[in-house]
Amino acid sequence: MIATEPKASIKGGEFLIKETEAAKVFIPEEFTEEQLMIAATCREFLEREIWPRLNEIDNAKSPELISSLMDKAGELGILGTSVPEQYGGFGTNFNTSMLVAEVTGAGHSFSVALSAHTGIGTLPIVYYGNDDQKSKYLPQLASGEWKAAYCLTEPDSGSDANSGKTKAVLTEDGKHYVLNGQKMWITNGGFADLYIVFAKIDDDKNLSAFIVERTYEGITMNEPEHKMGIKGSDTRQIFFNDVKVPVENLLSERGNGFKIAVNILNIGRIKLGIAAIGGSKEVLNNAIRYSNERKQFKTAISQFGAIKHKLAEMALKIYASETASYRAGQNIDDLIEDFKGQGMEDGQAKLKALEQFAIECAIMKVHGSEVLDYVVDEGVQVYGGMGYSADAPMDRSYRDARINRIFEGTNEINRMLVVDMMLKRAMKGELDLMGPAMAVAKEIMSIPDFGSDEEEGLFIAEKKVLKNLKKAALMVSGAAVQKFMMTLSNEQEILMNVADMAIEVYVAESVLLRVEKLIGIKGEEAVALQKQMALVYLHEAVEKVNNAGRAAITSFAEGDELRGMLMGLKRFTKIEPMNLKDARRQIADAMIADNKYIF
Repeated sequence: MIATEPKASIKGGEFLIKETEAAKVFIPEEFTEEQLMIAATCREFLEREIWPRLNEIDNAKSPELISSLMDKAGELGILGTSVPEQYGGFGTNFNTSMLVAEVTGAGHSFSVALSAHTGIGTLPIVYYGNDDQKSKYLPQLASGEWKAAYCLTEPDSGSDANSGKTKAVLTEDGKHYVLNGQKMWITNGGFADLYIVFAKIDDDKNLSAFIVERTYEGITMNEPEHKMGIKGSDTRQIFFNDVKVPVENLLSERGNGFKIAVNILNIGRIKLGIAAIGGSKEVLNNAIRYSNERKQFKTAISQFGAIKHKLAEMALKIYASETASYRAGQNIDDLIEDFKGQGMEDGQAKLKALEQFAIECAIMKVHGSEVLDYVVDEGVQVYGGMGYSADAPMDRSYRDARINRIFEGTNEINRMLVVDMMLKRAMKGELDLMGPAMAVAKEIMSIPDFGSDEEEGLFIAEKKVLKNLKKAALMVSGAAVQKFMMTLSNEQEILMNVADMAIEVYVAESVLLRVEKLIGIKGEEAVALQKQMALVYLHEAVEKVNNAGRAAITSFAEGDELRGMLMGLKRFTKIEPMNLKDARRQIADAMIADNKYIF
C-alpha cells in the first residue's frame, strides 16, 4: 500500500499550544459547487414548505404535519446526507452534513425534528450497527419511510445519563431482552417508528443500547409536552412496559451504550452549534430588513448608530462562530481520511476522529448556541415594541432559541467538559499542556519580551496577541491544577472561567486565519470588511479572556501569587486600540445597503 501524506495538521485541543497556518484551515468560501447545490436545496425546502407554515406547525394538534414534512424532506434526500450510499443515502463528508445542519437550522421546530432523526436517531446505527441492522433500518431512515427518536434522558438522569434506571433482562430462552423504564423529553416521540433506547442489562454499571421498533407491544406515551418554544416539535414521555426486544437488536456490545451516547452527542453538539448559526443568520436578515423599513424621526432606524452597533455585533459573532465550526468540521474530515488511509473501517474512522475533536465539538456547541441567544435578544430590541408582538417573527425566534443552551448537554456541562477533556489528555500524555503552562509561569517572573518591529507579514501583531491569550489560558489553568490537584473538578466556577478563555482563543484564532486565507485568495481590498470583523472580534476576545482570567485568579490565588498572576494576565491581554465604532459602522452599512447579511 502506498503511504499517503497525512491530512490532519492538528490534534483535538492542540490549538491552545500550537500555532496553525492559515493555509491549513478550511473556510466556507471553499465549499464546492455540489455542496452549495445541496445547501440551496435545503434552503428552497424551507422557503417552500416550512416558513409559510410556521404558525400551522406550532399550533398543530397532532404530529402528523411534522411527520408529513419529514416525508417531503426524505423525498429530496435531505434525511440521507450522512447515511452511506449502499444504504440509500448520499454518504457525504462531515463538513457537508454540517452545511445541511446550518441551512436547516433556520427551520424552527422542523429543524429540531430533522436533526433528531438524522443525527441522534440515525447515526447510532450508521456508526455502531452491524451489517444486518444497517441493511434492515438505514434505507428506511434515509428515505424518511421510517422516522427515528433517541431515548436517553429519564426523570432522574439528565446530565448524569449513565445513572438511568431503565432495565433490560434477558428472557429464559435467550431470544429477547425485556425492557422496563421511562424516558422523557423524547423529540419525535409521538411519530417515530424506531427508538434508540438506552438501558442497563441486569445490574450492569454501564448502559447498553437497543433498537426498538414502535410496533413492539408495551410501548405507551404521554400527550406532547407544552414547551416554552419549539412548540411544533413533538416531545413526549415514553414508557416501556415489558417490551420484548429481539436480542439481535442490541446495538454494538453489552455495556457499550454510554460510549455510544457520548460519541453521538459529540456529533450532535457541533451540529447544534452550526444549526444555531443558520438560525442566527435568518434572524439578522429579518432585523436588517426591519431596520430599513422602520422610520423614526423621519429616518430609517438603520441609520442610527445604536442600531448599526447591534447589527454589526450580530454579524461578527455569526461570522466568527461559523468560521470556527467549519474549521473543526474539516479537522474531523481530515482525520477521518487519515484513519481510513491507515486501513481503518469507515464508521470506526469517523468515530475516532469525532472523539479526537470532542473538545472542539463542545466549544462550538457553547459558542453557537450563545451567539443565537445574543442575536435573537438583539433582534427583539431592533424591532422594539413590535419585537414583543406574537405577530412579528422575533417572538418565535426568541422562544425557540432558548432550548439550545440545554440540548446536547447544558452549556455549563459542556464548558466543564472542555477543560476536563484537556486535562485528562494531558495526564495521559496525549496533550502537552503542563510543559507550556510551566514555561508561562516562568515567563511572568521574567522581564517582558517586547519583540521586534522587523517581522513582516499579515497579522503579525494580532498573532502575537493570540499567542499571549493562549499563555493567559495556560497560566490560569496550570496554576489551578497545581492549587487544587484532584479536587479541581469541584471548582466548577473556575473550570467555566478557563473554558471561556479557551473558547474565545479558539474562535478568535479561527476568524483571523479565515481572513488571512481569504486575503491570500482575493487580496486585502476585496475582504476589507471581513478584516474589520476579525479585528473587532479579537479585541472583544481579549476583553473576555481578561475578565474570565481575573475571575478565576481571584478565586484561588492570594498575596504575591495573586499580584503576580494579575500582572501576568495584564501582560497577556494587551492589544493596540482601534476605532471599533467606525469598524462596526462599516460592517453594518454594507449589510444595510444590501438589506441582508452578506458575509
